[in-house]
Amino acid sequence: MGSHETETGKTLPTPATSAGRAGLDAILARPGKAVIALDFDGTLAPIVPDPEQARAHPDAVPALAALASKVAAVAVITGRPADVAVRHGGFTGVDGLEHLVVLGHYGAERWDAVSGEVSAPAPHPGVAAVREELPGLLDRVGAGPGTWTEDKGHAIAVHTRRATDPQAAFEALREPLSDLATRHGLIVEPGRMVLELRPPGMDKGVALLEYVRELGAESVLYAGDDLGDLPAYAAVDTLRSDGTPGLLVCSGSDEVTELRQRADVVVDGPEGVVGLLTGLGARLGG
Repeated sequence: MGSHETETGKTLPTPATSAGRAGLDAILARPGKAVIALDFDGTLAPIVPDPEQARAHPDAVPALAALASKVAAVAVITGRPADVAVRHGGFTGVDGLEHLVVLGHYGAERWDAVSGEVSAPAPHPGVAAVREELPGLLDRVGAGPGTWTEDKGHAIAVHTRRATDPQAAFEALREPLSDLATRHGLIVEPGRMVLELRPPGMDKGVALLEYVRELGAESVLYAGDDLGDLPAYAAVDTLRSDGTPGLLVCSGSDEVTELRQRADVVVDGPEGVVGLLTGLGARLGG
């Protein structure tokens, strides 16, 4: 994949597809009408064994702050609770990010830097039922050492990354967790060694479409790394078909080949995402 120099020497990769090149060209031509939207874990923050220890790449916030004033909006769209992403990202009180929006729980929650407040609906009753039943289910199916649960309030996630055989544990849990979710009106969102039980009707694609249309944006960049980002990719495809150019970026991982195959640009994890954001900010200049 080629690249070209910005005025300050930073490089921007050349998208591998014509649709991606049109998306990048539209962002560069009219940045004030562009939305830059990004996943958090694996995209702005490196994946770590304990999600509570995840933090944004040290250069991510400066890169976002430098870019934010040059585009219509910057949004973080994550499966995490919005306030957790804000805290782990270090997004509060940052010069340049006064209008940042974090859409948490796949868009069910929204944090606005302007107010510093989170708006969210009442929890789905199925989450409380799953919370009660899950420990017994994990015992019955013999979930081994290293399998653990994360209570997100509006969703429950079961992680297998610390298991002796993470992939085998992941596959063994898919069917019983899907059955549990279905009984309580929830869905299962698979990710990188994690299965999340959450309410239906909202995903990153819905969140992205609603936000882009709310702003009347004329172009969009979306960067993600996981299966949960595929709906956002599909949303960009929908926008493209409706005449709104878009650029799909994959924060490269060998664990999620489907995302790599659909992306216009593949970068090397959060470090590569930061480099792309920095290059884009430099290209747009002051």
